[in-house]
Amino acid sequence: MCATSLPNTTLLEAYNAITPGSAMLADKARALLPSGISHDGRNFDPYPLYVKRALGPVKWDVDNNKYVDYFGGHGALILGHNHPAVLAAIHAAIDNGTHFGACHELEVQWAELITQLIPSAERVRFTSSGTEATLMALRLARAYTGREKVVRFRGHFHGWNDHMTSGYSNHFDGTPTSGVVQGLSESLLLADPNDVEGITRIFNDHKDIAALILEPTGASFGKMPIAPSFLSVLRELCTAAGAVLIFDEVVTGFRVSNGGMQKACGIIPDMTTLAKIVSGGMPGGAVVGKKDILDWLDFQVTKAKSLEKIYHPGTFNANPATAAAGIATLQILRDTDANDRANAYGTEVRKRMNEVLEEEGVKWAVYGSYSGIHIYTNPHGADFRPSEFNALNFIPQMLDKARADAVPGKVRMGLLVHGVDMNSGPSGTISAVHGDEEMTITVDALRATVRALKREAVI
Repeated sequence: MCATSLPNTTLLEAYNAITPGSAMLADKARALLPSGISHDGRNFDPYPLYVKRALGPVKWDVDNNKYVDYFGGHGALILGHNHPAVLAAIHAAIDNGTHFGACHELEVQWAELITQLIPSAERVRFTSSGTEATLMALRLARAYTGREKVVRFRGHFHGWNDHMTSGYSNHFDGTPTSGVVQGLSESLLLADPNDVEGITRIFNDHKDIAALILEPTGASFGKMPIAPSFLSVLRELCTAAGAVLIFDEVVTGFRVSNGGMQKACGIIPDMTTLAKIVSGGMPGGAVVGKKDILDWLDFQVTKAKSLEKIYHPGTFNANPATAAAGIATLQILRDTDANDRANAYGTEVRKRMNEVLEEEGVKWAVYGSYSGIHIYTNPHGADFRPSEFNALNFIPQMLDKARADAVPGKVRMGLLVHGVDMNSGPSGTISAVHGDEEMTITVDALRATVRALKREAVI
C-alpha cells in the first residue's frame, strides 16, 4: 500500500494506513522506553517510523515502504547507507576482534587521517560520542586558560552534557534545566548569533572567559545561519582575550568539505569537536586541536610541567570497528569528490523545491547551505518569495518557541506518506549518493504534501 492509493484520506489517515507495523512496535516500546524512543529527535506524533534496512540513499520500514532518506543517520552518513568499502572495513575489523582493551594500529591510522584533513588538528583524542567530545573540549579549555566561563550561542546544540542544556531550545536566560546544578549554568554566558555588538560587550565585560563554542555554519547545520564575517569577529575576539575558540563540527566536519567548515571558510579554531562522519557512521567522536591544549591529557608533558593531568578513560574510545569505518570513510572523502557531489545536490534540490512553493503560491522557503535542507513554514506569515528567502533575518522567530506550530510535523508526515524522510525540522542532510531519481521523488513529494495540506485547510 502507498499514499497514492489513498487519495481521499487525510495525511494522518494515510500514514496510519501504510505503517501498521510501526504502530505496533511503537505501542510495545512505550511500555519499555520513555516515550517509546531512544533519541529525542525520533519523537513523532502519532508514532515514529520503524526501519528495518537501508541501502545508499534509501531505506525501508517494517511495512516495506521505501523512503528517500534525508535523516542520514542523524547526519553521519555522507556516503549513504552500507557503502561497500566501509562495510568491508568494519567486517575485517570485527573478524579480528571487537575490543582488545589495548592500543591498536587502526587508531594510529585514523588519527593520522584526521590530522591530515582537519586544519586545527595537531593532536587527537578519541571519545565515544559528540557529547563527550564537547564536554572534554570545555574541560581542556578551562585547564589550559585557568579560567571558568564559556560563551555559547542561543539555539546552538553541543550535546546533552550539563554544560550544554540551557539556551538550545529553552532556558534562553541561562537558568539551569531540569537536573542541572546552578553553579554550572552560572559559568555559561549566552549570546545571540551574529550580534557583533553583543558578543563584543560580553568579552569587554568578562575577563575570565576560557572558551567560546559554536556550530560554525549556525545552529542545526545552518538552520539559523552564522554570517561568515561573524566567524572572523569571533576569531579576533578570542585571540585578543586569550580565550579558546572551539568549532563544534560534529555535523559539519567532513561534510561541508573534507576538512570541515574551517577548511571551507579559512578560519582556524583552537579546538574542534567531531563525531558522526569522523566515525564512518559508527558510534564515536573526537576532540582535536592545538598540541599545547591537548597536552593536558599527556602523561609525560603534564608530569614534566608539574601539571595535574586531565583524567580521561573511556571503554569504547577508538573501538577497532569504529576506527576501521572512520578510516575507510575519510579515505574516500580525501580521494574523491564525494563532498562536492553532496553539496551540488543540495543546491539543486533546494532550488527545485522552492520552485514548487512558488508555483503553488505558498510563502514557505527551502533553504540551507552545502548538503543541508531546511523547510521554513513561516509561522508568522512574513511576506517573501521562497527563492529569495534570507534565513539570517528570521533567527529571532526561529528561537521563539512560545507559539505552538503544528505545521512542521504535518509537513514531515506529508513527505513520509509520499516516500521521503526528513527530521521534524523539517530538515535533512544529503549524501554523496543521492541522485536524479531521489531528487525527482523529493520534489514531487513536496508538491503532493503542499496540495494535501491545502485540502486539509492547514495552509
